[in-house]
Amino acid sequence: MTLAATPSAPARGPMIGLGAQAALLGALAATLGLTAAGLLAGAVYGLALCGLLGAGLQRHGMRAMGPANVVTFSRAILVGGVTALVVTSFTHPVSTPALVAVAGVALALDGVDGQVARRTGNTTALGARFDMEIDAFLILVLSVYAGDRFGWWTVALGAYRYLFVAASWALPWLTAALPHRFSRKVVAALQGIVLALVTANLLPPVLSQVALAVALASLTWSFGRDAIWLYKASQVRAAARVRWSAPRPALVG
Repeated sequence: MTLAATPSAPARGPMIGLGAQAALLGALAATLGLTAAGLLAGAVYGLALCGLLGAGLQRHGMRAMGPANVVTFSRAILVGGVTALVVTSFTHPVSTPALVAVAGVALALDGVDGQVARRTGNTTALGARFDMEIDAFLILVLSVYAGDRFGWWTVALGAYRYLFVAASWALPWLTAALPHRFSRKVVAALQGIVLALVTANLLPPVLSQVALAVALASLTWSFGRDAIWLYKASQVRAAARVRWSAPRPALVG
């Protein structure tokens, strides 16, 4: 799903998106059937998405979303549909092909927004954060769906990002900037690929368990490596502050 046009004011884009989210949920409810809980989950997600995006646009002083953010926003609306279907699946069977189709389009569009941003010269901090948060939430929702079928340990695939953020509240050094690593992108992509495969039932149950375990192991390694790097960097900064704040001996002339 794509939005018709790039909005010209911060308030307009989220409002259009909220309407698109309602339309998608209505279409899913009419054609596939959504439980009240699923419909509520999708609606709450849509309200939170559009409210936070509107606040982010105002905070960054952006009068237009830009084409890349429109792509991300379209993908985010699809994630609302995935959320509604996954919550519905807890108490009512859902169409696996439909779930895979909606989630697959959302996953396929990942990276498109980045390419659009670079080609149009519209790379922004808000866009990068927006893209990252949508990726993280989609992985969380799909890991919950996998957990209902393969064991709730798989939810760790989606929870890692949020546990890392929660830990940073107590350990501020975790919020420092990380160096660019291509392997981090590979690990992130692996999570989406594995969850898409197990959601679509393309692997035998045993291989699905193995693939999920490998994905979790790679994610643990990636987060662990980043945490160690951040801790060592904080120690270096602390040592530098001590060194520069220490009184210097007076010169004897």
